Amino acid sequence: MNEKHRRSTPASVEEIEGQLEGRNALTEALRSGRTIDKVFIASGDTDRALQRLAAQAKEAGAVVVPVDRRKLDAMSTTHAHQGVITLAAAHEYATIEDILQEAESRGEPPLIVICDELTDPHNLGAIMRSAECAGAHGVIIPKRRSVGLTAVVAKASAGAVEYMKVARVVNINNAISELKDRGVWIFGTAAEGSIPMYKADLAGPAAIVIGNEGQGMSPLVRKNCDVTVHIPMNGRISSLNASAAASILLYEAVRQRLG
Repeated sequence: MNEKHRRSTPASVEEIEGQLEGRNALTEALRSGRTIDKVFIASGDTDRALQRLAAQAKEAGAVVVPVDRRKLDAMSTTHAHQGVITLAAAHEYATIEDILQEAESRGEPPLIVICDELTDPHNLGAIMRSAECAGAHGVIIPKRRSVGLTAVVAKASAGAVEYMKVARVVNINNAISELKDRGVWIFGTAAEGSIPMYKADLAGPAAIVIGNEGQGMSPLVRKNCDVTVHIPMNGRISSLNASAAASILLYEAVRQRLG
């Protein structure tokens, strides 16, 4: 296969689903009210029409990310991106209030997962799947430095994206403060957590914080947790994958709530 043919081979559905290329595609997405996750725009481009589009996308709630044109070229499947590539969300986002109302409508104390800057879409999708199976009421993610509800996340969630409420917030620490004001206890997960998960009261209103895949919870998020918990480890490896840790904590909450 020669290089020219290789470049023209269509990308996989997973790569292109939800990816909109070009200015008209972004314009129509904004006009239709479609939820936009991120807009990658050529950095240094002084085209006023493009800048105006980026501003409209930001106003609509999208994260606008200036990137080198070479990155856009690498991302593009049409090779006609016109300086902008848009990632449409696979599902509408909820709010923290929506999540709390979901718990209230079921007559249950809130059970929420807070993802602190997760970047792996497969991890977020797996967490959503476990949260839905465990009967959690919602997942909270930050707007920046985090994967959003992309097509890959939706696929990894195995359908949970249709049922699990996901709130995307500007500031995780503000979200934690809001939850505390509503009576929700914040349980941060860390290898050096102060108590084992079995001693954490997850039967009451609870939010479980899962940290970034590499660094764990950010220092301020850790500080704002009511308590940090650890999962007892008996093997030689000292840490678990983020989605595995979330599943274990969620089902400890299920166990406690079943009495």
